[in-house]
Amino acid sequence: MIVGEAPGFNEDRQGEPFVGAAGKLLDTLLARISLSRQDVYITNVLKCRPPMNRDPMPNEAEACEPYLQRQLQLVNPKVVLILGRHALERLLPGQGSISRVHGSLIRRGAVAYMPLYHPAAALHNGALVADLEKDFDGVKRHLDALLAPPPAPEPMAVPRQEAEQLRLL
Repeated sequence: MIVGEAPGFNEDRQGEPFVGAAGKLLDTLLARISLSRQDVYITNVLKCRPPMNRDPMPNEAEACEPYLQRQLQLVNPKVVLILGRHALERLLPGQGSISRVHGSLIRRGAVAYMPLYHPAAALHNGALVADLEKDFDGVKRHLDALLAPPPAPEPMAVPRQEAEQLRLL
């Protein structure tokens, strides 16, 4: 599952998350780790675009909180990629800044959360693209380990018994 901040202009018009330039970068990052949109559930903390594309207000995020919690409950993900500081603060409050925790794996019960820079931030600051690529490589390593088949059980050692000599007479 991937959770972003809020719909942008294109997302608001089309009713789908991450369809603009940031969505194209997200598609590229997903392809880098052999995933596509069909393999993940993508949503946002806010369900509608804030006026003038400003940062979400706390009361707006709180109003959308039940919808996000229900989505988490229905999808029941093993891994949640948190895109950007607003989603990080909503899903893992008090973890610190996105620049400090991006790429780290944070477990909450059976769910592993991985905060990442938002693709839109990487479009504004090209230096973040390399960090995003490295962090997505970490996502792949985690998913590979998570989805790997369990190791074959060790064969049980059968105690060797001394053969009994049979007599013919």
